[in-house]
Amino acid sequence: MKKLVVYLVCEPETPELAAAAVAGGADIVELGIPFSDPLAEGPVIRQASERALGRGMRTKECLECIRQTRELVGPDVPLVPMTYAAILEAYGYERYEADARAAGATSHIIVDLPVEEHREVRRIQLVAPTSTDERIRLATEHTDGWLYVVTLTGTTGARDTVSGRLGPLVERVRALAPGLPLYAGFGIATPEQAAQAAELVDGVVVGSRAVQVAEQGPDALREYVASLRAGIDAVPAAPVPT
Repeated sequence: MKKLVVYLVCEPETPELAAAAVAGGADIVELGIPFSDPLAEGPVIRQASERALGRGMRTKECLECIRQTRELVGPDVPLVPMTYAAILEAYGYERYEADARAAGATSHIIVDLPVEEHREVRRIQLVAPTSTDERIRLATEHTDGWLYVVTLTGTTGARDTVSGRLGPLVERVRALAPGLPLYAGFGIATPEQAAQAAELVDGVVVGSRAVQVAEQGPDALREYVASLRAGIDAVPAAPVPT
């Protein structure tokens, strides 16, 4: 079954929202730890991050948010904090790794931390259409469980269509690491786009639109995630090699 990953920014309401996303069919929840200069983020997640910071959501509070989310979603749903290296520089890499895992995190995404650095923080690596084969190979060798395939060059945010660069990038990565699960994110917002991406990859990540819908509350988010789940599940399974 194709995986559905839903991204939410850490705020006081996030544990309940995460539980709603899981009830709607999310397999994995990414929890964004807000940063004042999130270079990879478009306006929706930037605004949500600014709001969270204004409400006092610093690293300690975000770790508590992860802990509360773990209590609500149970032991089996992967929770993946997503943030930037400056947060870990300030908090301490080993301390962050230990405290996040203790709170219930199952891995990490650190958007701007090169794969060569701080390997003590086991994390999901990212590749993009601009990545060289050498960088892709290095990312596949050191990623934690699955590889985040960025569909486009640019920031997060809903687009009208799935980037045409996704297919060629997936082909390149598959050639270098045939058995590695690939999850695509950036610019995926609708059930139709989720289904289109799921035809190419093993999982789909939805962020900006989920953050927007989450502002309407848990019920709205549950319904939205269920629509994404239905779109992904409509994609025919790949034939089993004989």
